[in-house]
Amino acid sequence: MSRHEGTSDYKLDDAKRLNSEIRRDVETAVRAIKEASEADTIRYLLNELDEDFGPEPVDILYDGYRGIGRVREAILASPHISTELKRDVVTREDDPRDLRVAVPDSVWDNALAALSVEKPVVLYGPTGTGKTTLAKQLAMEAAVGYDIETAAPSWTDQDIIGRIAPDYTDDEVEYVKEPGCVSHAALQTKEFNENWGLIIDELTRADISRIFGPLYTAIENRSQTLFETDDGTTVTLDPRVKIICTMNVSDRTVNELDDAITRRFAMIKVGGYNYGDRDQLFHDWSDSALSDTPIDSPELVSLFHEDYEGLNYSSDGGEGEGIHQFGPMHYKDVVDFLSQATKQNVLPEADHGVGVYNDEPGRAVGEAFKIYILPRLLNDATFSQIEQLPEHYRELDESFNSFDLSPAIELAEQRYQSEEQRLSGR
Repeated sequence: MSRHEGTSDYKLDDAKRLNSEIRRDVETAVRAIKEASEADTIRYLLNELDEDFGPEPVDILYDGYRGIGRVREAILASPHISTELKRDVVTREDDPRDLRVAVPDSVWDNALAALSVEKPVVLYGPTGTGKTTLAKQLAMEAAVGYDIETAAPSWTDQDIIGRIAPDYTDDEVEYVKEPGCVSHAALQTKEFNENWGLIIDELTRADISRIFGPLYTAIENRSQTLFETDDGTTVTLDPRVKIICTMNVSDRTVNELDDAITRRFAMIKVGGYNYGDRDQLFHDWSDSALSDTPIDSPELVSLFHEDYEGLNYSSDGGEGEGIHQFGPMHYKDVVDFLSQATKQNVLPEADHGVGVYNDEPGRAVGEAFKIYILPRLLNDATFSQIEQLPEHYRELDESFNSFDLSPAIELAEQRYQSEEQRLSGR
């Protein structure tokens, strides 16, 4: 081989000569990446050159399509390859950059600007406005990769900063230090020498004041130690950690938040999709997905618009005074359901649920609304909102003769009657 005795640099020719060994042994693969002396060595292993390393890139060979194993860790820590290529490696088959950014430009620009000045971001708004997808897109724009955690009612500040936890190995108990999600993101930043994102999804499920106390202090004093690992590594809130949270809340709820978070986080509202933005989303979803079904796609898009506007807007068109704040992303599940349930030309090996409504496409639309739309509306609706929903869907049913919304209407009426009885004490 071309490597000189006593050196540890892997050049492109070395990687080619050692191809079989690298493909056979993960230790050799990791060493070749860590000790690469030029970008082309790693680019070859990632099938980024004209001559391929193998049927699949080295990171997929050893780490699979998702997750960060030893090979991807070595790639992310390499000073030789571009940040953009590292992003490609991190997001194999799950790249939010492939999705269209559906929010208004001002939302995107404001969030990126806040992250650039070391301000954590909270994306808030009604359910179904695409906050989680937007958080992933922002993370991949502002960082080389990200961790994502979903908040829970049981969370404490230890889930954010870290804890001492038992490690049961070889029938013995050893107590080790486990970093919380913010500390882990800071360690990733230090290891990879790159910006790293942390997404905390559905933040309102946790007690914000309870979990964020130490983080508030760290935001104000970046040099303060957040956590110390077992090997003595101290963790501070590195400005390269890009924290993005999502909250399913209304404007009223945001106004009731503790000012500790509103003073330290950039509060970015996600919602208010205009007709043009919604129309593009609805057509993007339905035009191709429903091509092999008896569903009238343009009519379904019109139903989505009528439902969205009737829920979100008052009768005079004013936003925020309708029945219930509700995002357009929920209708994607309706399209996905219909694309399978009403599918024609079903193959014998298809799943049993495929095509079950291909003779009743109108009924399928009502069932989809019953399954995906009504439960999400009713989940946090007040009595006055629940009271309005049956009439809203009766009017839609009368307006769209090709669809049968009776399943959704029945569910709305059942919930209204149940709530009325509960409140009256009967």
